[in-house]
Parts: sequence; C-alpha cells; structure tokens
Amino acid sequence: MEYRYLGRSGLRVSKLTMGTMTFGGNQKIGHTDLHAAERQVDMCLDAGINLYDTANVYNAGVSEEILGQVLSDSGRRQKALVATKVRFKMGDGPNQAGLSRHHIIEQCKASLKRLKTDVIDLYQVHEWDGMTPIEETMEALDTLVRHGHVRYIGCSNYSGWHIMKALMAAERRQGERFVSQQIHYSLHARDAEYELVPISQDQGLGMLIWSPLAGGLLSGKYRRDGGPESGRHVGGFREPPVYDWDKFYDLIEVVVAIAEERGVSGAQVALSWLLERPGVTSVIIGGRNEAQFADNIAAAHLTLSDAERARLDAASRPPLLYPYWHQSFTAQDRLGRVDLDLIGPYAEEFKRG
Repeated sequence: MEYRYLGRSGLRVSKLTMGTMTFGGNQKIGHTDLHAAERQVDMCLDAGINLYDTANVYNAGVSEEILGQVLSDSGRRQKALVATKVRFKMGDGPNQAGLSRHHIIEQCKASLKRLKTDVIDLYQVHEWDGMTPIEETMEALDTLVRHGHVRYIGCSNYSGWHIMKALMAAERRQGERFVSQQIHYSLHARDAEYELVPISQDQGLGMLIWSPLAGGLLSGKYRRDGGPESGRHVGGFREPPVYDWDKFYDLIEVVVAIAEERGVSGAQVALSWLLERPGVTSVIIGGRNEAQFADNIAAAHLTLSDAERARLDAASRPPLLYPYWHQSFTAQDRLGRVDLDLIGPYAEEFKRG
C-alpha cells in the first residue's frame, strides 16, 4: 500500500480509506452489522489501509459505535487512524446542529465516547454553516486540538471561498488550520476541478474523496439496457445527481471497454483514474459486502496507461467555465502549475479548434 502525506501535515495516510456509512445502516445504503464490520476492517488492515472514516450523523451515531467496538481491540486501533465529522442535526434541541462552539465541543465528546477512544485523529466539519461566524468554528476546533481530544482538523463540502475564509481566520489567530478537505469527485462529477482541487494544491490541503464510484454508478453495472436489481440507486438514493444520462452512459461504455481489455472491474478502472489525479491524497472506498471491498482494494495495484487515461479524460471532461476559458485564451503566458492542471488540456483543444 502506498502512503501519502495528508496536506502539509506530517501524517501519512494510505491512498485508500475505508468508509463506514453502511455500518448499522439500512437496506437503501447497505446494512453492515458488527460481525461483518469486523471482517471488513480486518480485510482493509491486512491490505495496509490505515484511515477509517465515519461521521456522528451516519445512522444516528451507530456507525461510530460499531467502528469503536471493532477498533476497541488494541491491535486494530494501533494500526488505524480514525476520522469523523460534525455539523448535522443530532437531536431535537435548537443547538443540536451547526458549527457553533457549543455543538462542536458537545459532539466531539459524544463521538469520543461512541468511538471508545481518547483522541480523534482527524476531526472534520461536515458541511458549511453560514449562520455561525467562521472565527467561532475555527477557535472551537483549535481548542479541541490544544486539549488533546483531536490531532488534526479538516473540512468537507466547503466551497473555495468558504475554505479561504476558514484558513484566514485560523492564521489571524495563529490557530490550527485545516490539513484536508473531504470532497465529492469522480469520473462522473469533475466539478471539483474548478475550485476545490486548485485550492487544495495551492494551500497545501490533502484531498479525501467520497463516493468515488458515484454511489455505484461507475461500477459498470448500470448500462443503457438496464442495471442491477439491488443497490443504492435502485432504492432511490439520489447522490450524486445525473443531469445528462446519455453522456453518463457514453462514459460508462468507455469505462467498461477499458475494464474488459484489462480483465478488471469497471470500479477498479474508475478508482485507478481518480487515484492519480492531481492533488488526490486518498480515495474512500465502501461496500455492502466483502467481495465489493476486495474488488475496490485491488484498484490500489492497477495502473492505467496514458492512452487509457486520455480516453477516460475525453469522455468525462466537463466544459471549461468562466473565468477559466478566458484565461485559456489570454493568460497562457503567465499560467502556473496549478492553473495548467485545470486549463492545460482545454488550451490545447482551443489551439486545435
């Protein structure tokens, strides 16, 4: 297993992370009980995966409880880094949601108890809270680090300007800054490349990727002529949205073609493409069963050729938005490395056009 530094920190994490949303879940997203969770965690530990991601809101805390029980074995906990999140509603009271100092500190204590641990390795704010001053949020997170309850902090589902506000608030008071962001990014949804990928590279944030297979859509099982009888999307799961099904199926045809040529699954092709994208630190994998985990883990050892990546890039590339298309026309003499990661491929196309 390859290990990568998490942003500018000295923490090294495996390029695959185990996601635990199915722990204690329902049939729509997948139900993993304690016994199955133990087997899945052991599979990941044996493969060298050292980061395990959950959230207080996953199945109303049950995911954290199951992960805590599994990792209560000292041998497992010594090999594992635990990441969890805070922000969403965890009760009926007026202060049971958001990123206030009250909610963050209260929920951190609750997560520590459910996880059966003295410290959370990576504590992430799960979503933006536009009603709480960012200074209050960052100060609360800094307090948790200084008191030894949390080692590193990160964000998830922030926009570019949200991240910059948070980083500036932390730097003004010389407090802890985010070391990472957890974002949605895949062959199907590359909109993170407009702002979130560049800001991660420029500001030294690690990138943890959630739903890299688009909730299973990129597995290759969903085709124009039909799909599986069970799965998240069969059960009505709506993340991520698909706005153009024709384009999506065109992409799937490329994924499946490469998978058949290489003798691997479509999921492995989609994961391998993502693992080598600029700025990506670790990709969060999940599964309803051991077979899905085994298949996803195998993606760590699949290397796509330049030609295969070019085919996938062409089939998945989104349109270049303003101001980037304008920069591609007029600023090519002054583009930096991070700029070129986004604009470069389009600039070549515009030259040919």
